[in-house]
Amino acid sequence: MTRRRISSPFVPVALLAAMAIAAPRPVMAQAGGGSNTKFGTPAPAAVPRQPDGRPDLSGVWQRPYVPDMTRNAKDQVGAGALPFTEEGAAIFKAYDPAKFDYTGRCLPQGLTRSMNSPFPMEIFQSPGKVAFLFEAWNVFHVVPIGRPHPKDPDETWAGNSVAQWDGDTLVVDTIKFNAKTNMDTVGHPHSDQMHVVERFTRTDATHISYEVTIEDPKIYTRPWKNTRVFTLRPDWEIMEYSCEENNKDFNEGHIK
Repeated sequence: MTRRRISSPFVPVALLAAMAIAAPRPVMAQAGGGSNTKFGTPAPAAVPRQPDGRPDLSGVWQRPYVPDMTRNAKDQVGAGALPFTEEGAAIFKAYDPAKFDYTGRCLPQGLTRSMNSPFPMEIFQSPGKVAFLFEAWNVFHVVPIGRPHPKDPDETWAGNSVAQWDGDTLVVDTIKFNAKTNMDTVGHPHSDQMHVVERFTRTDATHISYEVTIEDPKIYTRPWKNTRVFTLRPDWEIMEYSCEENNKDFNEGHIK
């Protein structure tokens, strides 16, 4: 299997969409679904489910690249202008990646920047846990389902996460960040008080609706959110990623 790291996540989806429109498809029966008899349009394929009846989020997922969580782009809706506190506005105004960018030194991206990456993510799901494997940085994040946060968790790069089901939506709640990361590539900041709520909803056989809500009273005056669509890629596999190799931005002095 061959997959280009940057170009392929964006090109195949258009090709697949064109093929899907051109090729005849059988009508698939499903609970509450069926075909649209007035227009002859097949209903979406049923949501795959695990043996316990929960929607199955497993698979390799193509995600939109989100360098700026405020902006709209393909498969994403940004938050718009962010409601900064005075402290948050000052931190963002002073940010200059040419002076220091922690990812240029191959330190962990953090939870939100890992989710923002254009590289694919693989999800493994069981009744008691869900695991997110990120190709970028080759890092993973394992989240227990149905368990509360520990009483006094350590602060970490990706925070402490727990999950629960809200109907057919998996809700991941994350706290206790170490404040050493940024929200996104353009440098929107957060503090150690950041609280992240992610909602994963399998909308059909090949898509996940993703919504992330950010709450951080030190940096923002109110919560804000960003929404996206992930696309299943059964023809992809997670590849090796080496941040240190050929790190031109850092080696050539573009960032420090």
